[in-house]
Amino acid sequence: MLAKDRGKSMSRLTKPLAPLAQRFAFLSLVFVAFGIMMVGKADIVVIERARGIVNDMVGPLVDLAGAPSRIVARTIDGVDTWNALVAENARLRAENEQMRQKDYAFETLRQENALLRRLLNFTPEAVVSFVSARVIADQGGSFVRNLLINAGSRQGVTRGQVVVSERGLVGRIVEVGAWTSRVLLTTDLNSRIPVVVESSRWRAVLAGDNSDEPRLLYLSDNARVAVGDRIVTSGHGGGFPPGMPVGIIASVTQGGAVRVRPHEEFQRLEFVRVVSFALDAARVIPGSEANEPLVESVEQPRAEPAPALAPAPGLSRR
Repeated sequence: MLAKDRGKSMSRLTKPLAPLAQRFAFLSLVFVAFGIMMVGKADIVVIERARGIVNDMVGPLVDLAGAPSRIVARTIDGVDTWNALVAENARLRAENEQMRQKDYAFETLRQENALLRRLLNFTPEAVVSFVSARVIADQGGSFVRNLLINAGSRQGVTRGQVVVSERGLVGRIVEVGAWTSRVLLTTDLNSRIPVVVESSRWRAVLAGDNSDEPRLLYLSDNARVAVGDRIVTSGHGGGFPPGMPVGIIASVTQGGAVRVRPHEEFQRLEFVRVVSFALDAARVIPGSEANEPLVESVEQPRAEPAPALAPAPGLSRR
């Protein structure tokens, strides 16, 4: 009973003070903040120390308060990652099954191709060999479009070999030294390459003119070509194997001039591959050291004079 009476008496005493405290709380906080500012201006070191202590006390509490949100975020990320992995696994399984079907189809076609070749008594092409080289000089200019590479006869390079990059045809070897070789680019004025439009199979000759985009010559007037059509080698003449990517048609003028943009940017070329397709260099570049005449000249026997006719019996020469 005494405790209850004391509690009632205390509530009676503090009840009138509550409205006063609420009225002056804002003003008291303003004065406290103003006082802290004045102390901070007077002694910055004390304020910084106090701020550090408060941060040390509040930091763990803030970290602890943010722990549930971080746990929820990690859980959501884990669920998303799991769903992504499940979808990726399903996609890879489907691709694996498609690859198996394609592998089976390819193997069937390979066996069928081998059988047809045996039936046709097919002669397989020669084994391709290559030499990788680095471009050490760009002899480009207004009158010449050549490259110098650091591979020569010591590495097995010979005149007439085809030079390619990872994107397509670059040119062919025209000069060979012991350690270096010169490459005639497809854009050079002296370059002539038999090509074909891949989609329509129209034949033409790719002629360089020392510009970045060589021309198509001897294209039929009935040929219908469009910008973006792929140009590949035709293999005619034996200089280049068929089907090598050369470039795409860049422009077609009203006068019929067709320009081709090569797949490779020769100014930025660093490494090339010299490929040997077992081609006869003598048929590609006249004047090669290894050249042999295409048709051997046969020495005709000298015409001997006809023997004099013996006089008939009973006749005498006067």
